Amino acid sequence: MTKTLNVASDSHTFQSGGHVDFHAHHVATIGTSEEKEIPNHAFKQILKRAMDLGISDLAMQHDHYLYGTDKR
Repeated sequence: MTKTLNVASDSHTFQSGGHVDFHAHHVATIGTSEEKEIPNHAFKQILKRAMDLGISDLAMQHDHYLYGTDKR
């Protein structure tokens, strides 16, 4: 039976993300894989282009402002 255990490391120790259910005399192998951080470059680009349009209900009435439909 295979179990997946997600752990984090601080280069000295491992910490699990939850309860670890190991039994005596069982062997567990922890492998490593490098996960890259999600870059925030895209969010910075969006913020550069964001502007205040002065429309307080834009999120609620986006169809009206984009397509000219009646307000709900």
